[in-house]
Amino acid sequence: MTKIMIVDDSLRARCALKALISQQEGITVTAEASNGQEAIQNISEQRPDIVIMDIRMPVMDGLEAIRAIKAGWSQVKIIILTMYPEHQAEAMAAGADAFLVKGCPLGDITDLIQSFQGWRPVYSLFIRNCQMISIPPQIL
Repeated sequence: MTKIMIVDDSLRARCALKALISQQEGITVTAEASNGQEAIQNISEQRPDIVIMDIRMPVMDGLEAIRAIKAGWSQVKIIILTMYPEHQAEAMAAGADAFLVKGCPLGDITDLIQSFQGWRPVYSLFIRNCQMISIPPQIL
């Protein structure tokens, strides 16, 4: 079972994403946080395999949280899910494992999760419905 943590300052966004991905086989949402600081506090207790996180949040933003998570728990995969595609390069440079724009098809999210589980191959870059997903080559 793959354990997911959802990090977003919008309760509505967290609930919607949790409802959608919890229906997928082999995936369970074990933790939620409303900012990067809460995420870091929860990671040591919850031990998620994957963190799905927004970029813009109060207290500690996603970029700072990526760096802290990767410094302490390098094995945790981080998928950025945000409305701000202009932060893609910065997020990937900070250590994010994948970048998605909110509004992308659910299948894009679940395909990434499954690729991290080793269930499906991933592509280094593809565009679907004008939503870009990029994955660093070291994951391929």
